[in-house]
Amino acid sequence: MLKFIFWSLLAVNAGLYAYGQGYLGHFSGSEREPARLQNQLNGDKLVVIPAAKAEAAVAALKAQAAEPEVEAPKAAAEEPAKKAAKEPAREEKIACVEIGNFLLADARRFEEKIAPLSLGDHQARINLPGTEVSSYIVFIPPQGNKEGADKKAAELRALGVTNYFIMSDSQTMRWAISLGVFKSEAGAQTLLASLQKQGVHSARIAPRMSASKLLAFQFRDITADTKSRLEKIRSGFAEKESRACK
Repeated sequence: MLKFIFWSLLAVNAGLYAYGQGYLGHFSGSEREPARLQNQLNGDKLVVIPAAKAEAAVAALKAQAAEPEVEAPKAAAEEPAKKAAKEPAREEKIACVEIGNFLLADARRFEEKIAPLSLGDHQARINLPGTEVSSYIVFIPPQGNKEGADKKAAELRALGVTNYFIMSDSQTMRWAISLGVFKSEAGAQTLLASLQKQGVHSARIAPRMSASKLLAFQFRDITADTKSRLEKIRSGFAEKESRACK
């Protein structure tokens, strides 16, 4: 019995000794591990640094990590400028181009050729003025609007002039006042002299041109590419010219 107790105590003491020396491993992260420390690579190079130096190193790392956030607004501001630089410039528009002069048959063929361009409101066909004088008109120049024309008509009536006509439907002489139309210039001059005696000093004489059989096409606010395509079509019509218009 005494032998059993002796050997039991000896075994317990041996176990406690082995545990104390770390030969039996560890049961928590706070226990000593002399064997592991001895097996570490370059263990002799580990250096303990002061707390102030460690805090300075941590502060430097935080500042370095914050630098991209400071540059981010600048990059965001530069992004629209880069995008605008990549966008193509808007194509400049040509105000007005006129192509003529066409007889009616040629004008119809030209319209058929340009139909695929689908120019819509950018295209218009106009009648060109004639080159021969058909008559002479005695008139008072346009007054700007209906109120101005009515006021001038009242002045004519006050002077005893009752033969007049307000030209409200004319494209070139809208709100002018016609005082008479004559086949010859001499007849117009006779009326003008009579009106001046009555006190009408703003009357004028102008020739009226005969209607022309020639037509032209006007194209407004078109691109250079559209103009180039129109010129290519125009080249298929002999003696037709392209010119700027208002």
